[in-house]
This record gives sequence, C-alpha cells and structure tokens, in this order.
Amino acid sequence: MLNGTSLLVAGAPAALSFVSCPPAARTVVRVAVVDHDPVLRLALAARIGAAAGQVCVGHYLSVGQAMRGLAGAAADVLLLDGHLLEGSAIDGIRRIRAFHPRTSVLVLTDGVDRQRVFRFLCSGAVGCLLKSITPARLVMAIEDAAAGGSPLSPEIARAIVGLFQRTGAPGVGRTSLTPQETRLLALLARGMTYQAAGDDLHVSVNTVRNYVRSIYEKLQVHSKSAAVAKALRQGLI
Repeated sequence: MLNGTSLLVAGAPAALSFVSCPPAARTVVRVAVVDHDPVLRLALAARIGAAAGQVCVGHYLSVGQAMRGLAGAAADVLLLDGHLLEGSAIDGIRRIRAFHPRTSVLVLTDGVDRQRVFRFLCSGAVGCLLKSITPARLVMAIEDAAAGGSPLSPEIARAIVGLFQRTGAPGVGRTSLTPQETRLLALLARGMTYQAAGDDLHVSVNTVRNYVRSIYEKLQVHSKSAAVAKALRQGLI
C-alpha cells in the first residue's frame, strides 16, 4: 500500500490544484483520520507518521469515535472519508466544525460527484481529494490545508470550474442578493441555526428572519433547502 505510487490505485498519480496561501512557519501538524476502511485508515496513519512535520494523533472508524478521541485536543487537519458507512459525511463535517472550528477538514472521495463536492465544501470542508492521490501529494495537501489553503484534486477542480463556466458570474442575469443575504445563505447551507448565523453576522435573530424572507422572495422559493439548492445551481454561494 505505502510502497506504491498511490494510496489505493498503483500507477494513478495525480497532481493537485491549490487555492493556497504562502507557506508559513509551523510546529508539527496534528492530523486525524476518519475512514471505515481499516486498510486505508492504517495506510493513511502510517503515511502521515512518516512525513516530516506531521503526526497522526488518531485514526477512527466513525465521526463519533473521532469526536470522543479528540475531545481533549483537536487536530489541525482531519482527513474524512466522503463515503462513511456510519452516518453522513456532510453531517460529520458539520459536527466536527461545530466542536472544533479551527480544524481543517479534508474530504477523501472515490470519484468526482459535483453535487456531493459542493455539499462537502458548503458544509465546511476546506478541500476535497481523490483517494487515488499519491502519498507525496497527500502530505503537500495536508500542509497546505494547515496553512490556510484549499487543496483540490485536479479532476474535482475541473468540475468546479466547469460549473462556473456554465453558470457564469454570480449576479449576472440573476436575482441579486445583498452581501449580507449571500453570507447568511452560505451559513445556513453549512447547517447553522438562525441564532448561530445571527451571532456570526452580529445581528439579531429577528434581523436574520427578515433576511430570510427577503431571500425567499428574491429566489422565489418557500424553504431553506430550496433556497440553498437554487443558490448553488446559480452559483450565488
């Protein structure tokens, strides 16, 4: 597993596309792994343990196990299986981010599913990687995420670019949301409550409700899920 060119698929090298920040001086990066596959989970833990400047602080079968294991000290970066057997990866991202907001979640997925990738990112993941990524590229992605970047496998980056090319620039030929409404909708898409979103925006819950009514009217929808889905399709968030 670790002697091959890929974590899962030998001979499947993949470059990474980065929306990255300049590297900064860091202490050792604490990394945790959540994956239902014991072979891959141990391979990831070993790869991280062998990397200079990185340490695996725990590898877990489920998000619930990870939450208990990391209760005392959060990881800097958490590698999350995008196809968990126990629970939803999207719900898992939200739980991790709610309790450990400084943890950067990187999702590992078997293939490119544009809708799932967008839901991962909207839920709070900082990046998404194919499981066929090479060990060396994985180490780079972890470092980049810890430094504030958003690593994406090239196939995933291409899918996102393709969506932008099809939908055009936000606001062109579409209903225009105000910056506050757009930000609120993005927070709601991540699973935040009205109260939590209001705290983030520094406004009252009543103001949040007013924003929501305005969003519904502009997008011509009648529910939060419909508003989020339409905003994603139109590239508004």
